[in-house]
Amino acid sequence: MTEVIMLGPADVRSLADRLGVYPTKKLGQNFVHDANTVRKIVALAKVQPGETVLEVGPGLGSLTLGLVEADADVIAVEIDKRLAAELQTTIAGRTRGRRITVVSGDALALRELPAQPVRLVANLPYNISVPVLLHLLEHFASIRSGVVMVQAEVGHRLAAEPGSKVYGSPSVKAAWYGQWKVVGTVSRSVFWPVPNVDSVLIGFERWPVEMGRGIDPAINPAGFEASEQLRKHMFEIIDRAFGQRRKMLRQALAIVYGSPELATRALEAADIDPTMRGEQLGIDAYIRLARTDLARA
Repeated sequence: MTEVIMLGPADVRSLADRLGVYPTKKLGQNFVHDANTVRKIVALAKVQPGETVLEVGPGLGSLTLGLVEADADVIAVEIDKRLAAELQTTIAGRTRGRRITVVSGDALALRELPAQPVRLVANLPYNISVPVLLHLLEHFASIRSGVVMVQAEVGHRLAAEPGSKVYGSPSVKAAWYGQWKVVGTVSRSVFWPVPNVDSVLIGFERWPVEMGRGIDPAINPAGFEASEQLRKHMFEIIDRAFGQRRKMLRQALAIVYGSPELATRALEAADIDPTMRGEQLGIDAYIRLARTDLARA
């Protein structure tokens, strides 16, 4: 392992003061300052030496240092230009000259990276964690697993099963890409500033490529195109099903198919009871419905 000097509470505050950085709710900034928490995240993510790991929102570099300590090749994406400009200096100064790849920009606008990451490990900004996750998994098929820290409410929603009170659109969309579960909790005290919400660690493993979900376009262009067509149609169905979650599917999906009668036909063709509600269906049922639609088109 690389010898690393981790950031502590005093280091985080001192670095922020020097840069004139004051954490904002707009950017969802809550900086981790506890080395044990950082190492716990890296261990849960099963980061291996030499792997390319993507980190979103590195901030002042606490988690980045943990990834470098595990000898990962880190690509760090930071939207705050001041933090992005300083990150390389922080890492080099605390790791005997080790360097990482810093991308200054918005993670939601990413379409390409300098290398293909195999893992995602991040303390995600709470206000955009779900959109960022779905965007990265859509555009970077090389990401096979990861661990992310998110607001507890969001984390439990991502890992929820059909029928759960917190099961919703994010639950189903995330399940398209892989299996998700809560792998740990995080104390509020390890952040600066201290957030007014609880945090959890969510781990995910991407489905095997042979399942046809999120196929790498560089490897199988035709398969990727078919997979994307299916995903886009399915996500439209999911949005409508949960947009009116108290309604039966035949009513909630009427706008997709043109009328409740046509929605009923589509649902029955996919062997789904039209009187069910969206929250009762798992990912496989949504895939079956979308696939049946495309086959009938």
